[in-house]
Amino acid sequence: MNRILLNAFDMACVGHQSIGLWRHPDDQGHRYTDLEYWTDLARLLERGGFDALFLADVLGVYDVYGGSRDVAVRDAVQVPVNDPIMAISAMAAATERLGFGVTASVTYEQPYALARRMTTLDHLTKGRIAWNVVTSYLESAARNLGLDRQIPHDERYELAEEYLEVCYKLWEGSWEQGAVVRDAARGVYTDPAKVHDIEHKGRFFEVPGPFLCEPSPQRTPVIFQAGASSRGSRFAATHAEAVFVNGPTTGVVRRFVDRIREQAADAGRDPSSIKIFAMLTPITAETDEEAAAKRDSYLELVSTEGALALFAGWTGVDLAGAAPDQRLEYVETDATRTALAAFTTADPDREWTVGELARFVAIGGRGPVVVGSGATVADEMERWVDEAGVDGFNLAYVVTPGTFADFVDHVVPELRRRGRVRDGVAGATLRENLGTAPGPQLAPDHPGTRYRKVAP
Repeated sequence: MNRILLNAFDMACVGHQSIGLWRHPDDQGHRYTDLEYWTDLARLLERGGFDALFLADVLGVYDVYGGSRDVAVRDAVQVPVNDPIMAISAMAAATERLGFGVTASVTYEQPYALARRMTTLDHLTKGRIAWNVVTSYLESAARNLGLDRQIPHDERYELAEEYLEVCYKLWEGSWEQGAVVRDAARGVYTDPAKVHDIEHKGRFFEVPGPFLCEPSPQRTPVIFQAGASSRGSRFAATHAEAVFVNGPTTGVVRRFVDRIREQAADAGRDPSSIKIFAMLTPITAETDEEAAAKRDSYLELVSTEGALALFAGWTGVDLAGAAPDQRLEYVETDATRTALAAFTTADPDREWTVGELARFVAIGGRGPVVVGSGATVADEMERWVDEAGVDGFNLAYVVTPGTFADFVDHVVPELRRRGRVRDGVAGATLRENLGTAPGPQLAPDHPGTRYRKVAP
C-alpha cells in the first residue's frame, strides 16, 4: 500500500483559505509576523510526519470584487502578507527532515537572482527546498511591479518556459560537480575550467555569464507547479516533479490528474514519478460529533463576501451584486482559469450558484472540507487517493495552528496504523523523500538534465 504524502498548506498572512476565521478565539493567524510561530509550526509538522510545509504567495491585493480592495483588506483576504522565504532557514534549523516548498513568481524577477536565492536555501536546508513555479495572476501585482497590465495567460507560460531554461543552465550546467576542489596545497578553491558561462540569449532573458553559487545538494530544487489550465498542465507535465491540483470533487480532480500524467508520458517522462497533491481541509476531533460541532463553530464566523473577493481575485470574475441563486458560468480571463473551470465546465453533473460557491469557498477555498474523527478523515483521504489518483494532499487550515495540531493528534496515528504515513525518512533530501527521483538530483528523464556538462 502506497503511503500518502502530506504537505501543510500555509501562507505568510493572517487568513489564507478560510476567510473570516481570524476572528475565532483559537486562531493564531495574527502571529504570522512572529518567527516563533513558524518554528513552532515546523516542529509540529515534523512530529506529525509531514513531508513539507508548502507556502503560497501573492504579489498583489484582491481588488476585483466590486472594483475595490476594501473587502479584502477588511476581511484579511491574504492581506497583509509577508515574503514567504524569510522564515525558511529558521524553520530548517528547528527541524531535521521537513521540506519547504516556497512559491515564487517568474513574472517579476530575473532568473539569475531567483536561482541564487533558491540555491542558497537548498544549501542552508541541506537539500530540503522545493520551488512552486507560478506566473502570477493579479492585475494589481502587474501594476505595482512595473507593468501597464498583466501579461496574457499563455504568454506568461512562454516566459516561464524560458525562465526555467535559464535556471536549468545555471543550476545544472554552469558548475560541474567537481568544480570545487578546495586544494590548499595548490591554492585552488575552485577549478576555473569547470565553471562555465551559460551564454543564454532568448526572447525574454539574456544571461551570458556563470552562476554565482556552487552546486547545492539537490542542484535544482524540487519543482512544484499548480497550473491546470490547458497551457498550465502542459507546462507542469514538462517540468514539474510535483503538481498541486484543486477541485471540489474527486471527479473534477481526476480529470486534471489524468491529463497531466498523459502529457508527461508524451513528453518522455515517467508519469508515476510526478507526485500530485490535492488540496483538502480537515476538521477533526476525537469523534465525528465533536468534529461536526467544531465545524459549526467555524461556520458562524465565515465571511462569504470575503470568499467572493478571494474568488474574484483568482478568476478575474466580479460577482459583487449577483443574486445568491444566480448560476455560475465560465468565461475566459487572464487570471487563474482553472479556479473558475472547477466550478463550471469541469464537472458536467453539477451546476453551482453564487451562494453555493461563496459558502463552499469560505472554508477551505477550492478544495473539499472533510469533517470527522481521525478514522473518518483517513477514510476520506484514502477515497481521494483511490478515486482521484492523487499521491497526497496539501492540507489547508481553518484555524492555525489548531487545524494542523488536530490532524497530527487524531488523523496521523490512524494513517500510521494503516501504513500510510512513514515514521522515518527515505533519504536526506526532499526529492528523495518524495520519491520523484532515485537520488538527490533530477531524474534522468527530466528536461533539466539536458544542460549538465558532466553527469553527477
